[in-house]
Amino acid sequence: MEDSYVLTVEEKEQTSFHKLSLCFCGHSICHAGHCFGPAVRPNYILHYVLTGKGQFHVENRTYSIEKEQGFLIEPNVMTTYRADDIEPWEYLWIGFTGADAQKLLEQIGLSKHTPTFSAACGVQLLEIINDMLSYDASGIQKELYFQAQLYHFFALLSHDLSTRQRGFQQEQRNYYVRTAIEFIQSNYSDNIKVTDIAAYVGISRSYLVTLFQTIVGMSPNEYLTNFRLTRGMEQLTITNLPVSAIASRCGYRDPLVFSKAFKQMVGITPTQYRKKDREKQHLSIDEMRKKKRL
Repeated sequence: MEDSYVLTVEEKEQTSFHKLSLCFCGHSICHAGHCFGPAVRPNYILHYVLTGKGQFHVENRTYSIEKEQGFLIEPNVMTTYRADDIEPWEYLWIGFTGADAQKLLEQIGLSKHTPTFSAACGVQLLEIINDMLSYDASGIQKELYFQAQLYHFFALLSHDLSTRQRGFQQEQRNYYVRTAIEFIQSNYSDNIKVTDIAAYVGISRSYLVTLFQTIVGMSPNEYLTNFRLTRGMEQLTITNLPVSAIASRCGYRDPLVFSKAFKQMVGITPTQYRKKDREKQHLSIDEMRKKKRL
């Protein structure tokens, strides 16, 4: 069981702010062993623990969460969370949705790979939740107030997380890029696209592009293309496979598209590159033979 204080925003009141809008919020004091789930929710929910502790389980991972820590529940993901038997938690929560929700969470360092966080702004966050729970108004005034409080909530959390987790977030960004590169190197021969890479890493396409531009100096699509064409150059050098077969091995279903991309990067066609490489090899062999005669 839990003693809860809950505010639910009707769906029709969320339509004014499609980029980010409040769905509900609340404050609960849980009894020992109180459990919620397994369950799937249609929106994002952030929980923040005020006192006590418990466990959060998502996708075969279990996290121990205690005071001044929290966890993220993503839409359509099965999760379970349970209060400790000895020190059951008291927590607040806020549910939200919108086109910019995922991007906002990524920017403050939260995603499917890092669904937990630490922050010391619990008193201020609880004040925001309590203010919304007790707010007595209607219409556009109510909608604007809730919207302002929602952004205030994220502003406080973002400040705390950026102070505490700046170094961690940089490592996290590097992790995303490393994971993306490993996926490219293992799957370049398949017909993968940037959306497939982003889905594997677990972040949005736009955020992946931003990370690659910042860390690698090129877009993920440029990296994928360069990697494929570099593998194509190797295949043209070490095999006698036809260009069409090499194109397929490098993830190009159309040999003409491969040849066009190859020429754009190298300056000559794959056939010309192979011919030129073979001529160099023959020259090198001839030079070695001449040196042996001398």
